[in-house]
Amino acid sequence: MASLQPPSLRPKGGNAPSTKAVILVGGPSRGTRFRPLSMELPKPLFPVAGHPIIEHCLVAVAKVTEIKEVFIVGYYDETVFREFINYASNAFPQLSIKYLREYQALGTAGGLYHFRDVILKGRPERFFVLNADVCCSFPLLEMLKLFEDKEAEAVMLGTRVANEAASNFGCIVSDAHTKRVLHYVEKPESHISNLINCGVYLFSTECIFPAIRSAIKRRTERPRLLSYPSSENLESSFYQGEDDEDEEKENQVIRLEQDVLSDIADSKEFFVLETKDFWRQIKTAGSAVPANALYLMKAFQTGSKELATPSANIIPPVFIHPSAHVDPTAKLGPNVSIGPRAHIGAGVRIKESIVLEDAEIKHDACVLYTIVGWHSKIGCWARVEGTPTPITSHTTSIIKNGVKVQSITILGKECGVGDEVRVQNCVCLPYKELKRDVANEVIM
Repeated sequence: MASLQPPSLRPKGGNAPSTKAVILVGGPSRGTRFRPLSMELPKPLFPVAGHPIIEHCLVAVAKVTEIKEVFIVGYYDETVFREFINYASNAFPQLSIKYLREYQALGTAGGLYHFRDVILKGRPERFFVLNADVCCSFPLLEMLKLFEDKEAEAVMLGTRVANEAASNFGCIVSDAHTKRVLHYVEKPESHISNLINCGVYLFSTECIFPAIRSAIKRRTERPRLLSYPSSENLESSFYQGEDDEDEEKENQVIRLEQDVLSDIADSKEFFVLETKDFWRQIKTAGSAVPANALYLMKAFQTGSKELATPSANIIPPVFIHPSAHVDPTAKLGPNVSIGPRAHIGAGVRIKESIVLEDAEIKHDACVLYTIVGWHSKIGCWARVEGTPTPITSHTTSIIKNGVKVQSITILGKECGVGDEVRVQNCVCLPYKELKRDVANEVIM
């Protein structure tokens, strides 16, 4: 295909610098925090603002015209993404989208390294890496510009959070003037910076693969007692059983955040693009609600035609799937997504919520700060609600009567809430019937 880039910008080889994208989706064993929703659907395919979480990544990637190839890397079974990839290949015809399955959990860097030959085919000079479980505006073009302006070897996306929240993330110390990353620490024990890693990167292929190779070398040379397992790693070794092979397997789990980035910060041309736009992680099931709100607000600001037209009973932004039925007397919004074939009765009030496909909410029910699961039914005059948390907060749990509970109420698949029943701050596993008022509980 002929290059559209002006000759002056082309390297000596004659072609435009080739760029690819990798989206990291993880796999089933780590998905426990997204229960009960991940029992029905892998987290990357969960709909937020009317589209699977991973599709928001693809929309951003598609805006970078140089990218022709996208790899989805994870250890879910291939069948899990088959339908989505067929749909996405039609929706984004300019992109070749392939799923690369890890034979086991290899970590965020281990997966990249395992598939390095596929990624390096056609000799791309750089590639984006996006974690599928983050919600943001993905300013990839700005990252690319910074990468080129600084002749960088790596660029990461960063954002500012409250000082007390920073130690839950990877923290970046950077030069305010040059934007160069001076130091990087994953989840530091003491405060070093409130600029955190957003989990979106642009790497030069010549920088990242040798850096991962060095991390693997260090891991295999280091005696096992000196390896500091994170809870994440303990969890993965717990799932692998207690064989002698475990040590071998654990040596192959290499994570960008813990094992590779601090080294790149020490030795390479590594820069940070600080986004002033929205960002948050989608870790727990409840965090899908604030992510839904952020994506809907962005769609509203950019004049998306997908959103419902504002009216007396539609407080924007609201997404209603064309196949859903919403009674004209129901009042929806702000920040509401209604899924396919959902049925919303007369006089219903819904706010800050996601209603999934085939759910039914009967007349005069009230649904606030809630996810209503597939095929679930809420009776008339029922009230199902969570507790509002600040938009800047990076957690969706709150303390009630000295106990940590979800601030978002979640009804799993095919749950039923009886007429006039009140449900508050609860997580309800699939196929449960709630016939009496309940608050601050996990209903199993």
